[in-house]
Amino acid sequence: MQGLNAFVIVFTLQALAGMWINSFIVAVSCMAWFKKKSMNSNEKILLFLGCFRFWYLCATWIYIIISVLFSQHLLGRGVSLAFAISLCFLNSSNLWTSACLYAFYCIKIANFRHHFFIFLKAKIDRIVPWLLLSSVVLSLLNCSPFLEVTDEENNTSTNFTTHGIFWKVNKEIREHFHTIILICTSGFSMAFITVTFSAFLLLFSLCRHKHKMQNSSARSLSTDAHIKAMKSLLSFFFIYCINYIILMSTVYYNNENNLLTLLLLVLQYAFPVVHSLILIFSNPKLERIVLGILPCAKCKDCTRKPTKTLMLCSSVQVLPSLMESSGHCG
Repeated sequence: MQGLNAFVIVFTLQALAGMWINSFIVAVSCMAWFKKKSMNSNEKILLFLGCFRFWYLCATWIYIIISVLFSQHLLGRGVSLAFAISLCFLNSSNLWTSACLYAFYCIKIANFRHHFFIFLKAKIDRIVPWLLLSSVVLSLLNCSPFLEVTDEENNTSTNFTTHGIFWKVNKEIREHFHTIILICTSGFSMAFITVTFSAFLLLFSLCRHKHKMQNSSARSLSTDAHIKAMKSLLSFFFIYCINYIILMSTVYYNNENNLLTLLLLVLQYAFPVVHSLILIFSNPKLERIVLGILPCAKCKDCTRKPTKTLMLCSSVQVLPSLMESSGHCG
């Protein structure tokens, strides 16, 4: 019980921080939309990602509070089913939209002379809305295991107990729905493969371009830009890998009242918070705004202008200097 209480406290702090961070991303994207009457592809992805993560953390926090503090008065199967499906959908949407963001970086920044890659680079602004729509559809398909398990629960008239539907859902899936769990986890795995493949192509392109620019006159600026870009991308890839491993562990080995399980859940819920922070401080526009509203922004170190060499998450032109120096700009 003490471990559970500690988990609730830690997750509450995580959820509040994550909701503030992602609501900030959504607010800035919406203000840019209202001001320009349009949105570029990067802003669309950030808007979707911020919305999914905000509601995922908000819904998870509300459910945990209800199931732990008011477990004897949990509002029946209907509410439990709504929370189960909503959290499954939002978590899957979070992972798929993150994969879309990485694929967007790959297509926009990397430079390959293959005809298909050139076609993708030219049509990326038209492809992004379809990628976002596909992420929503795939996330809906990932909710099917929860529907099947809940149907089974309704047919057997089993009541949901102290810690709610998720402990029961994970247990029932592992025991009776082996085929369905493969379908569910395959969706997470496909998103992870997309990120891995995009990371390999993008880092290969950046390393190749960095090597070419070592002896040129623009060595200093280009090298710094590539090093910072690779650090940001590797940070994203690293935490995405950790999140995927933890997610698979909690799906297959979730065990009620297990302190290790609670620790894994804390780490899993940290992903939407940490990655959103990386997005903010790798985006010159978001970085400038957030430093302007933080209390520490008055100090000299915080009021410095954001670096212009890293344009990873800015406007439609992503790292334009890297595009030009690579010898081809899609």
